[in-house]
This record gives sequence, C-alpha cells and structure tokens, in this order.
Amino acid sequence: MGNKQVDVIIIGAGPGGLAAAYQLASTKSVLVIENDLWGGTCPNRGCDPKKMLYSVVHTKQQTTDLAAVGLTSDSKIDWESLIAFKTRYTEKVPSGTLAGLKSTNILTEHGQAKFIDQNTVEVNETIYQADKIILATGLHPVIPQMPGCEFIHTSTDFLSMPHLPKKIAFLGGGFVGIELANIAAESGSEVHLIQHNDRILKAYPADLTKKLITSMTNHGVNFHFDTEISGIQEKADGNYELIGNDDFSLEVDEVFTSMGRQPQLDSLNLEVTGITFDNRGIQVNAFMETANPNIYAIGDVATKPVPKLTPVASFEGSYVAKRILNSTNEPINYPAIPQVVYSSLQLATTGVSLSDAQENPDMYLVKTAQTGEWYTFNRIQDHDAVVITILDKKTAPSSARQYCRR
Repeated sequence: MGNKQVDVIIIGAGPGGLAAAYQLASTKSVLVIENDLWGGTCPNRGCDPKKMLYSVVHTKQQTTDLAAVGLTSDSKIDWESLIAFKTRYTEKVPSGTLAGLKSTNILTEHGQAKFIDQNTVEVNETIYQADKIILATGLHPVIPQMPGCEFIHTSTDFLSMPHLPKKIAFLGGGFVGIELANIAAESGSEVHLIQHNDRILKAYPADLTKKLITSMTNHGVNFHFDTEISGIQEKADGNYELIGNDDFSLEVDEVFTSMGRQPQLDSLNLEVTGITFDNRGIQVNAFMETANPNIYAIGDVATKPVPKLTPVASFEGSYVAKRILNSTNEPINYPAIPQVVYSSLQLATTGVSLSDAQENPDMYLVKTAQTGEWYTFNRIQDHDAVVITILDKKTAPSSARQYCRR
C-alpha cells in the first residue's frame, strides 16, 4: 500500500472540481479522484444531453407555432436518431476530460475515495495526504421508497433510452420532471406527470407555472395533482400499475423519478473529518469552508442559499482555488444567478422572488408587462410572453426579473 503527499485533493471531477483543479495546478500538486464518469453529471447525463434533446424538440414546437403564419411542415421526431445524436457528444466527455487533466500534470485516480483521517484519503489501496481537500461529489436522484420502487428509473435512464416507451409516468413536478415530460410528449409518448400537491416549480410565480401547465397540456402532457403514489405493481404484460390515494390507478410502460436529488456522501467515511453534514448536504460558511477549515465543499453537495447549478459549481471551484492560493480574503460574492426551465414555454427567474417582493411592498415595486405582442415575440408567434420586473424602492435598479416565453 503506497503513501503519497500532494498539496490538494479534489474528490469529484465535475465542473466545480475541474474549475478548482485547473486553477490550482499552475502552482500546486493536485490529485482529482472520480468514482464515476469523468466530467460529472452535467455533461454526461444531465444538463448538456438534456439540452441536446430539447433543441430538436423545441424546433419541432416552433414549427407548430409558426404554422398559422406560413410555415407548412409535418415534423416528427425519430427517437433513435435523437439519442444517437446525443450519444455522439456524451461518449467523448469522459476521455476528453481525463486527457485534459493529464495534459496539465494533474494526478488522477478512478475509484471510491475514503477518508482515513482529516487530511488523509485512501483510493485504490493508495493513501494520499494533503493540506487542503475539496469535496465536489454532487447529487444523485432520489428513488422514493415504496413497494415496487425497484421498477422506478432515473433521468440517467431516460437520457439513454434506445426506444421511446408508448406511455410514461414521471413522479414529481420539479425541473427534471417538467423538462423530460416535455421532451417525451413531443417525441410521441403518452406522458403522465404526478405531483403530490397542487404546484409545480415552486421557485416560480404561480401565474407563470399555470401558463406552463396549460401549454404542456396542449402539447400532450397529462397532469395529476394532489396525488400520492403508494406502490407500483408489475403486470403480466411487463407494464407497471401505479397505485395512489383516492383509488388512483395508472398503467404505464415506464416510471421515472423526478422527486429531487440527494448529496452523494456514501462510503466517504466523513465521520472522521470533523465536518457537519446531513441528508441535505455539507454545511459550509461564507468561505466555502466546512467545520474543518482545511476541507471545502463546493457545488451541489454543499448546503447554501443559492441555486444548485453547474455555473454556480464552477464559480465556487474557482473561488476556493483563489482561497487556497491566498489570492482572496473576501467571502464568496455571487453574481445574479438566473434559473431557466426548458419546456414548451421557457420560464426564467433571477434575483428576489415574486413572493418575497409581494410580502414586502414597502421595499419592492412589482411591474408586469404582457409582451406577447411586442415585435420580438410576435414575430415568432409567442403570444404567452410576459416579463415581471421587481424594483428595489431604495436603489431604483431592477432587483429581479421573471420571464415566460416560448
């Protein structure tokens, strides 16, 4: 069993870990450990492949929108060709990421990392010690525990399906469920989205999500609100029956979870590190430090009051690298962070939420503009477009905006 010393160990080779690694490698010896795909979730089985599928689906939806003004087309999606298009991109990501790390003399290990003590990590029967350690392990999909949960698939499975099922159910109305339901329905599946309460996308104003529900319904998505699934049964023909409250029953070909994600902390043996963590993630301060100041947590695995997005992880990775290089003594200062939902309508938000603004009328002024007839939107027949602007009464400039557009 070997024993090696490096300046910095980074556990997780996603966008956050990579941003830190490349910045640190100019003057520090760096080890990056990854136990799954090099490059992380986003480029391999997350945002990037999803957007590749969406780009084709969105184009098809635009042809429908423009049919009334002169575009004649009967577009159809060939799922097998669409997945092949996606795969040609994603299959190159792990090898390309690994080659990039090696080209800058960054050490790499592919395997499960396990802490031995606060500054010692074991991987592949080799022990590494470092002055600083960065945790960037990300999240994994939540599989709801119920009878028949072994029949539930994840977004990873959806993005690599060789054939499109005739009938699909999504459990949960968050980002993943809404975006994948739109892709599946527009590609030709009968889609059912099951939500335990009466709201989807709680980060967005209800008026905008209602517009989205109407649009998605018109594009073939069936919504089931206030429905709790208690079990799944496999049928003799290979289909699955979902059982829920109030005698709810639905038979489908495939079931996918879209009920959120949890931090990937299993097998790390974090108990010996002195850091504080729970099922929401690792607690950090304003400097991205854990309770152990020599261990940082960045990206989705860290608990923080900002959206869990790929650009945020990269921003945090770059910031932590600067901290380790003594290039900054300031706490992390995030820029405005937009969030976008890519569906039959695109919803975007940044800054103060509409609910917070409405609860504090002495601080904020809310302005709503129906922009569907503006030239920018009318030329593409986007009659649903709306912009909500929130103004800070003290400073006057815009504090937040919410958008709805096709």
